[in-house]
Amino acid sequence: MQTFHPHHVTFLQHPRLPINLFPRAAIPAVHSCRRRRLSSLSASTINHIDNLPAAAAAADFDDYQLLFSSQPAESVEPLQLLAVEGVLPADFPCGTYYLVGPDMISDSRGSTVNPLDGHGYLRSFHFGGSGKVMYMARYVETEAVREEREEATGKWRFRRAGIFSKLKAQRVTKDPSLLKNVANTTVLSWGGRLFCLWEGGHPYEIEPSTLATVGPADLIGAVVKIYTNNTCMLYIFLLSAGILGMPPMRTLSHYKIDAKRNMLLVLSCDVEDMFLPNSAFTFYEFDGNFNLKQKKRFLILDKLLIHDWAFTDTYYVLTGNRTKLNAPGILPFVSGLAPLMSTVSLNPSRPTTPIYLLPRLGDERNPARDWRIPVEAPSQFWTSHVGNAFEEKHGSGNTEIKIQASVCSYQWFSFKKLFGYDWESEKLDPSFMNVGKEELPHLVQISIMLNANGVCCWSSVVNSSSSWNEPTDFPIINPSNSGQRNKFLYASTTSGIRRLLPYFPFDSVIKLDCFDGVVKSWWSGSRRFVGEPMFVSKRTGDDDEDGYIIVVEVKQYAVFKKRCYLVVLDAKRVGHDDAVVAKMEVPEHLTFPFGFHGFWVDR
Repeated sequence: MQTFHPHHVTFLQHPRLPINLFPRAAIPAVHSCRRRRLSSLSASTINHIDNLPAAAAAADFDDYQLLFSSQPAESVEPLQLLAVEGVLPADFPCGTYYLVGPDMISDSRGSTVNPLDGHGYLRSFHFGGSGKVMYMARYVETEAVREEREEATGKWRFRRAGIFSKLKAQRVTKDPSLLKNVANTTVLSWGGRLFCLWEGGHPYEIEPSTLATVGPADLIGAVVKIYTNNTCMLYIFLLSAGILGMPPMRTLSHYKIDAKRNMLLVLSCDVEDMFLPNSAFTFYEFDGNFNLKQKKRFLILDKLLIHDWAFTDTYYVLTGNRTKLNAPGILPFVSGLAPLMSTVSLNPSRPTTPIYLLPRLGDERNPARDWRIPVEAPSQFWTSHVGNAFEEKHGSGNTEIKIQASVCSYQWFSFKKLFGYDWESEKLDPSFMNVGKEELPHLVQISIMLNANGVCCWSSVVNSSSSWNEPTDFPIINPSNSGQRNKFLYASTTSGIRRLLPYFPFDSVIKLDCFDGVVKSWWSGSRRFVGEPMFVSKRTGDDDEDGYIIVVEVKQYAVFKKRCYLVVLDAKRVGHDDAVVAKMEVPEHLTFPFGFHGFWVDR
């Protein structure tokens, strides 16, 4: 296993990639690469990479397709994973790592959907002590799964479109609601209950030990909306809830846990906001027994699309992604000719980014600061994921709010081509994820200085590290420090070694020192890729590197062959040759595509 230290050594720069990679016969020959600061790989490895044949480009293309292939098999009974490298240390905590993601994106009739619309596949890795890891995997039995998977044969036939996909007319069900809840985005364990969440509807509750689906769960409570004096609003609501098949208020897939107060924070949006020029956000806080302790609703006169968010001791923090209604796209959507997201367009009309600081604690009627008016960060960006946010008090009485996030440019982000999927061709084009390095997701730190009255004095946006400028996403921290000052941030990133796909899929994990910007890295290896990292704390103190990083690694080799591993890294040793503590192999017949987001539960 090799490691690299990107802030120290010069390596290779990759040329801008061609836009169209289809068909495979059109894959261009590999050209020479330029030098860049990357890693401490040996000279022999550098020479090997520099002389890779054009066939390697074709392998890159095949690798990308396999990463988003479907896995129909399930593991209802626990299977023990075999360690192919190292052993789990005696102090590794007992608990379970849950990971959900889309593992059914192609059906038996050749229809392919965006990975974001693939059916949720829940995996569990149970660490029970004595170095044993037991594995299970099951599909979340949503209504859509029961409709689209034939019970007798196990074959899949897509009948409903997803938010980012469309289906041919003959594949669409007669049900008037066009969308389906796929429960594929995040996992939540709270109050002894387990849930799989999705952006457009209710979470699905799961039985933790068997992964059997219990059914949809309304975490935020039933909502009755009354529009007695507004016929237009009533029509919009009925259109949204009826045709979209969404509940009146949709629970966002990203939640937050305030470890300091042992509170679960959940965010919901009004379903009709999809067609309105404003955004309504409701925050809920639950104690450890799932008792609702606080509920706050905010109406913002700006059309925002929020995927991830943050909190501090005092504020709920929304980094606003500005959007607008694409009215010409409504009719094609209703007619089944285009997906729902064709009705939404990015709104890059302003050169800044709105940061809304919504009062979590204290009086929201503070006359000195109107929460309805955002802090305008001095650059335009689209927020992908937030790692953490916290407050720092200064001797002058000022408060500085720091937000650590992964952001990309409006020029690159496209609802139509996320993960390279094009809803017109129903194909995955990896070039979209590998063109324009500066525009792809990368880590930034946003700072906002408030005076004693809560009024903004200044704001800034800077790269999190001057020594690391590779595309990076899925930032995480030791969850014990969520909402509090953290020293280290971990994330998935790229080594840049691959010729055709230098930036995505990710193949490395970085550890960023937020104090001095130093980055240390672990590289998974050639034709190996990693998903979102997860921090498992030893809980022996407040040290936010005192624990382990677990990450799923997918290895591609030969022709359309792959293996999946669960890799355990020592968080303190990332950047060193002995970072890998153990690696467990998933049985060949159960290898799976990438997941999205996971959750660690201590036993």
